[in-house]
Amino acid sequence: MKEKVLILGVASVQMDAILELKKMGYETYACAMAKDGPGADIADHFAEINILDVASVIKYIKENEIPLVYSVGSDLAMPVANYVSEKLEMPHFVSEETARICNNKDLMRTTLGNEFNGNVEFQVISSEEDIVNLDYPFILKPADSQGQRGVTLINSSVEYLENYRLAKKYSRSGLVILEQYISGPEISVNGYMVNGEVAFLIPSDRETWPEYTGLIHKHVVPSVNLTSEITKAIKKIIEAACKKLGIIDGPVYAQMKLEQDNPYIIEITPRLDGCHMWNLLTYYTGVNLLKLTFEHLLCNDTSELEKQLKDFKDGYVLEFICQEPKTNADYTAYQNKIKNSLSSFNYYKQGENIRSVNGKFDKIGYFIYKK
Repeated sequence: MKEKVLILGVASVQMDAILELKKMGYETYACAMAKDGPGADIADHFAEINILDVASVIKYIKENEIPLVYSVGSDLAMPVANYVSEKLEMPHFVSEETARICNNKDLMRTTLGNEFNGNVEFQVISSEEDIVNLDYPFILKPADSQGQRGVTLINSSVEYLENYRLAKKYSRSGLVILEQYISGPEISVNGYMVNGEVAFLIPSDRETWPEYTGLIHKHVVPSVNLTSEITKAIKKIIEAACKKLGIIDGPVYAQMKLEQDNPYIIEITPRLDGCHMWNLLTYYTGVNLLKLTFEHLLCNDTSELEKQLKDFKDGYVLEFICQEPKTNADYTAYQNKIKNSLSSFNYYKQGENIRSVNGKFDKIGYFIYKK
């Protein structure tokens, strides 16, 4: 009989996990509030369960005798997966507390502390009456959302008042966080921890759409913005942050920005990213982070790391196709690029209506190619 794994969520990044598990010979289960993602059809079994309904998730696990629950690319799912894993004594990398801290930007900033090298100045706002102490410009964001929802660069008090309510609407706690604006280039960092040490670390350039603050357009490896000294500094910051946050084993993903060659943490979380970077990095490094994660979690096997290439000679790009929500998906302009790509996936069918995720410019697909 095949061993069973439950994946929380059915979006395209969870579909990646389900496909990898099936390739590894596991029987796959998935649950989500609605059957509205490609993972629902790919999984061997799907159930309509709100992943935040912990009691129902636990009941489903017990009824189906599932020995592992996990998720990919979702800060929302990680506290649930780790809480359930702790309660049912199932394999897991981090505690529910660590996952929850990383899912709350105010808790993450506070846990790292004002003296932490790589943290930024911040202020948590709970009401419109709160006095803003940060200098303009600053970044305004919900304290506990994902997918760049409600994130805005604020240049004046007028812009602050206009965008505060939107950010608050996306915040489950009702808290909004203001963060010092770091003006330099954006970096994504995909890492992997083994026994408290960084065993794998690849920074990549994170190119965003200029008209949409923080919204991803491309991931590029190798980075053109990093010297060997900055890369060393990034590794030191990530390792220290993981120690403070309790990320001892498993994947770690961080968004960082540079200012005068100093790296700063924008986000850090104990999970694989939500941008299919495992796919890009398999081409670039030889290591399949998705496979590594499940082999480590299920079998305590980290031998996938031994496949890392000695030299990363070729450069690669993961480019997102994006479109305004509530319009019909149109891939016509990208047909040749998709055809000639190393790998690609469309989140929608041609002409299908695009659901609003960030409310501005949503991802509808991606493709990977050599630079």
